Amino acid sequence: MKIPFLSVGKSETVGDPVCGMDVDTGNPPGGASTHKGSIYYFCGPGCRVAFEKDPVGYLSGEKSIEM
Repeated sequence: MKIPFLSVGKSETVGDPVCGMDVDTGNPPGGASTHKGSIYYFCGPGCRVAFEKDPVGYLSGEKSIEM
């Protein structure tokens, strides 16, 4: 199993699905989580924990955290 945040290679910036902050996929401070086959990256551990409790809520836009 490949661990996404330890992967070597080209990284890009994506939005944290919880707070919307930009996150470097090559070194995400909050780590990464997989949901339904997709990998999501986080600005901090708090956003990752919130996402893992209710991924559907954050991905649908029903929930978000203001930073």
